[in-house]
Amino acid sequence: MPSSVDFRRCRLLGLIGSTALAAGGKTAGALPVRDELSLSAAGAALGLVGVYFGVVLLIAAWALMGREIRGAEPPGPRSLLLVLALWAAPLVLAPPLFSRDVYSYLAQGAMVDAHIDVYAYGPARLGGPLVSEVAPIWRHTGAPYGPVFLGLAKVTAALTRAEVPAGVMGMRFVALLGVALMAAALPRLARHCGTDPAAALWLGALNPLVLLHLVAGAHNDAVMLGLLGVGLVAASGRWPILGAVLVTLAALVKAPAALGLLAVVALRVRGRTGRHRVLRAALTTAAAALATTVAATAVAGTGYGWIGALKTPVSPQNWALTSVLGRLTGDLLHHAGSDLAPLAAPAWHGIGIAATLVALLVIWLRRPRIAPVYAVGLSLAAIAVLGPAIRPWYVLWGLFLIAAAAPSSSVRRRVAAVSGVLALVALPSGGPIDTQQLALAVSGGALAVVVLWQVHQSARQPTGLPGHREPEPSV
Repeated sequence: MPSSVDFRRCRLLGLIGSTALAAGGKTAGALPVRDELSLSAAGAALGLVGVYFGVVLLIAAWALMGREIRGAEPPGPRSLLLVLALWAAPLVLAPPLFSRDVYSYLAQGAMVDAHIDVYAYGPARLGGPLVSEVAPIWRHTGAPYGPVFLGLAKVTAALTRAEVPAGVMGMRFVALLGVALMAAALPRLARHCGTDPAAALWLGALNPLVLLHLVAGAHNDAVMLGLLGVGLVAASGRWPILGAVLVTLAALVKAPAALGLLAVVALRVRGRTGRHRVLRAALTTAAAALATTVAATAVAGTGYGWIGALKTPVSPQNWALTSVLGRLTGDLLHHAGSDLAPLAAPAWHGIGIAATLVALLVIWLRRPRIAPVYAVGLSLAAIAVLGPAIRPWYVLWGLFLIAAAAPSSSVRRRVAAVSGVLALVALPSGGPIDTQQLALAVSGGALAVVVLWQVHQSARQPTGLPGHREPEPSV
């Protein structure tokens, strides 16, 4: 089916947005230290304006694409996959954007390659020029990631000799493989859950958060979600053991994916009754997960330090709900002269953990009325929102599966609205925001809004020049 004019315009608008974003990132992104520009430099300021100009255009194109999907002649999954590739292409060649984590990944991979305990020491132990690229707060912090991801980072560091340009591109290639797995899994999960595959791809793969943080930012969440997605696809079919293996591999990238094992068990016993069936499914899933963990850890050669490393400290300025409440409570107690001020943040983090456990209990007790895939999505969303640390890309943990299994379009609209807002909250340099940067970012976004308004007004104008009269037809 040929694409409509509106669909082609959305596709072009998104390409312009991602191209502007990538171009602005050349001077305002999370650049290597030797290439960083002061914000007072014209290039850096112009780059920041360009990034936010591109982000707003990309969000607008994505929102308009969502309207096309709900239209009379919606684009199919194949068309949307081509759009994803088109919008992502400029970002593949851009410098890292919105975070410096990719440098940490590369340094941790080099540490594993050098046989340094990546869980006991931070990248500072590695030494050399790569350490200066890691954000200062993480230079002395052990890795919180599992052996599967560190194994991938090790191979990347070894192949690129841990040199920054090649290493960053290698880590981005790893992230792109994860995004490809996500895009392949979404339509299949949607069909299994009885939802629209095109709508699932629009929300879960074309989402600006995916493009900004998994493609441009090269975050390892892409690998976690890709493995989780294909694992649940396998479990939804005739390969529950393979599903358990793949979901375990996802958890050995980042631990929250382990919740997917609950869905593997639920999918295996669907439509069947009897405690012995549930027990057998749980035991075989656990055995597959344990065997996969032992094998993956042995191959990666990292040991089991990642279990203790899950307690990696939280950034003091993290804006997670419980962290914000902890800081506010601590400030109030400090001004009141109370000695309890240092306990405020840990107390709120404990409350957040308790609230997360309650939320998980409620979700899974309602499981017979909630599809397993949707239950995992809601659970991961609860962990991201109520946990002690949050970043915009953490929202993708739950969003990815909610996109595939959400039971109503109203849920998708709410999740899409949250995505659009969160796409605007991080700076392309990955650093803290200040007044000057905020002003430049708002200027870039406002410029994009003006351009969008002018294009909208032009589209509403009748064709022809002002005052021009069409010739009357001859008799």
